[in-house]
Amino acid sequence: MTLCPLPFARFPTMKSGLNFLIAARRCEIDELDQLARTSDLVGVIGRLVHALQRERGMSNVFLASRGGRLADQRDPQIAECLSLEQEVRAGFDQLETEARHRAGPGNGARLFSRIAWVLPGLDALPALRRRIGALELKPAQATAAFAKLIAGLLSVVFEAADGATDPEISRLLVAMFNFMQGKEFAGQERAFGAAALAEGRSDEAQRLQWLHLIESQERCFQVFTDFSDAALLVLWRESQSDATLAELERMRRMGATSAPATPAGIAGTQLSQAWFDCCTRRIDAMKTVEDRLAADLRALCGHKTAQARSELQKYQEVLGTLAPQADNSAMFFDDADAQAAAPAQFGRHLERSVLDMVQEQSHRLQAMGDELETVRASLNERKIVERAKGLLMAHRRLSEEEAHKMLRQTAMNQNRRLVDVAESVLAMADYLPLDTQPPH
Repeated sequence: MTLCPLPFARFPTMKSGLNFLIAARRCEIDELDQLARTSDLVGVIGRLVHALQRERGMSNVFLASRGGRLADQRDPQIAECLSLEQEVRAGFDQLETEARHRAGPGNGARLFSRIAWVLPGLDALPALRRRIGALELKPAQATAAFAKLIAGLLSVVFEAADGATDPEISRLLVAMFNFMQGKEFAGQERAFGAAALAEGRSDEAQRLQWLHLIESQERCFQVFTDFSDAALLVLWRESQSDATLAELERMRRMGATSAPATPAGIAGTQLSQAWFDCCTRRIDAMKTVEDRLAADLRALCGHKTAQARSELQKYQEVLGTLAPQADNSAMFFDDADAQAAAPAQFGRHLERSVLDMVQEQSHRLQAMGDELETVRASLNERKIVERAKGLLMAHRRLSEEEAHKMLRQTAMNQNRRLVDVAESVLAMADYLPLDTQPPH
């Protein structure tokens, strides 16, 4: 007759809770290593975007002047872009290689889809540059082409921020994405204004587009300030020269907020160059903040990883002191009175320390999850607004600027948040009439 095992028999070959706590730390270190590599890529993308923004501005001046200005500066700028492009492509390749040999980032499907969309744009750059060099494009066409590529690169940064699993790193990535997006709107304003001032004429559509670019910058920089620490905000304020901002506002009033046309001919050309130079000083100053963000991101990833490795070593040392047959569950159901009792033997203190470490890890992860949800709220709001704009553009045949203006005006009229109006639009998606009239 076979005897049944005692109902409370122990299983000496099974892993302890500490083994799984160690496994959890190893997973966290892997995630931090992945975040560090992704953050490095974000930094390189930022440098490429900055170089492309400069190339776009030069291309607009070159085209607006029919090849008479900045022709000698385009080639060195293109060479810089090509060098940074190779770094970005190498970063993309590294992410793909690692994903084939180990678990990729948590949002890998979305991240790699964004990269897949960007690569054809990078491949098309040589043809775009040839057409600009041959004066086959208008300034607005060149601006739109560069803006589309830069938007794709920034969408990779967005997915990196959205996929971050550490709240502090996520917060910094959100700040960096919004700063880069605001800087991109500043770059678009530089290109748009240079062309408009050089042409010496202004209409209501141009004025509204210019105002939209200004407002978009302010919105992005506000989110950046919300997610930045005091040191970054000081650097941001110091980077913005009062003289440059005053000159910028003066020329904005001439081009964006004044109905009369700007001077044409030599006067318009001089004003266009002054505008371009002023905007360039401002954007180059922004680059110092962007570089600081990238450096802070690398330092934070390194600090978090070192901290996690130190904790892992501590856990492993504790595991090494546990007796193979030790009853590590002895303290699990201790109440407060038992904890306040006289000190127990070393073994019981060790058991208590293991459970304390498990509880500490659990509380830490819960706090991280709560903070991460708060940080991601900003990204989720952006997704909702972008989806609502896309819906209005498709159903009402509106431009992006017109769709955003409609949402913003509705929010102001109803005294509601922009994201709440966007959610209402999405909720009515099935009831929106499809405008079959040609776009105006």
